[in-house]
Amino acid sequence: MEITEVKIFPVNEDKLKAYVTIIFENCFVVRDLKIINGNTGLFVAMPSKKRKDGTFRDIAHPLNSDMRNAMEKLILKSYEEELKKMTAAAHKSMEALSGQKRNYDDDDNR
Repeated sequence: MEITEVKIFPVNEDKLKAYVTIIFENCFVVRDLKIINGNTGLFVAMPSKKRKDGTFRDIAHPLNSDMRNAMEKLILKSYEEELKKMTAAAHKSMEALSGQKRNYDDDDNR
């Protein structure tokens, strides 16, 4: 089963770094995967539901380690690419702002 699309939705939290949506073979979507910053680095958590007893149970998950490893590798690669795009966009915005004269720059000279 091929993953045909990965969508990354970064968040600014301590441990939770992004939500992820993946599409398999352009016909099946799985939402609410999470990229977590754990004790040993980043990992991908499967979508889960809280049960009445307070425990969590995965809603969807790979059935073998090969598929889990392939998913995690592709998702983390997509996450890194998204961060690079965001960083480049931020730098571009800062460059555009630095070239502009701002009204509040003159306030100090009064």
